[in-house]
Amino acid sequence: MIYKTGERPLPQQVRAATFDTRRRGLDPTQVYAYLDRLADEMEHLRRDLTTATTEAERIRQALRQWQSRQSVGRHADTTHHRGPR
Repeated sequence: MIYKTGERPLPQQVRAATFDTRRRGLDPTQVYAYLDRLADEMEHLRRDLTTATTEAERIRQALRQWQSRQSVGRHADTTHHRGPR
């Protein structure tokens, strides 16, 4: 079997997959060419996902920093300005 149920297949697992031969089975050349294309696409998608995850984390960090600066600025405004007497 290519991979265990519940696990995500890796591109190298797709490329290494083997199939039993049958008398009137599919053309092995076409099957393996298709699996290579599928594995290439999986690698591309994994790279895109890694890039997107990294970018999302960078944005989260920037947002946290911005929120901290805004919070400190608001706190400073309320402690220095007590309003009319």
